[in-house]
Amino acid sequence: LPKLINANFPTNPERMSVFGHSMGGHGALILALKNPGKYKSVSAFAPICNPMQCQWGKKALGGYLGSDVSKWEAYDATQLVKSYPDSHLDILIDQGKDDQFLSAGQLLPDNFIAACTERKIPVVFRLQQASCSHRPPCWVDAV
Repeated sequence: LPKLINANFPTNPERMSVFGHSMGGHGALILALKNPGKYKSVSAFAPICNPMQCQWGKKALGGYLGSDVSKWEAYDATQLVKSYPDSHLDILIDQGKDDQFLSAGQLLPDNFIAACTERKIPVVFRLQQASCSHRPPCWVDAV
């Protein structure tokens, strides 16, 4: 997809970024962390950050990848960032304070931020106003 975009739009391949919301935010984090040097930044809006440590994530990873937990690590941003080879990735996580999945312990941004801090990878974490839930209208202004 990046080749197609670069061929048809006035882009700067040296400054590519990726972003997504919810599972797309999880995907954006995974894509950026699995491709060091390819993306200048990654922005994730209400992403699931540590699926190996939450009920929903365990169910999804087990359903897609089977019961071998070692295979799950390749799809868990918190695990991937622990072995990210450098600190040259700008990361933004934008999270709604009233997100029902945050309060239910399903998103776990604190785990991801702690892993980034340990690796000295900077993360900008923005907690949006109390009325901001998991729904996309909360993210229109941020995008």
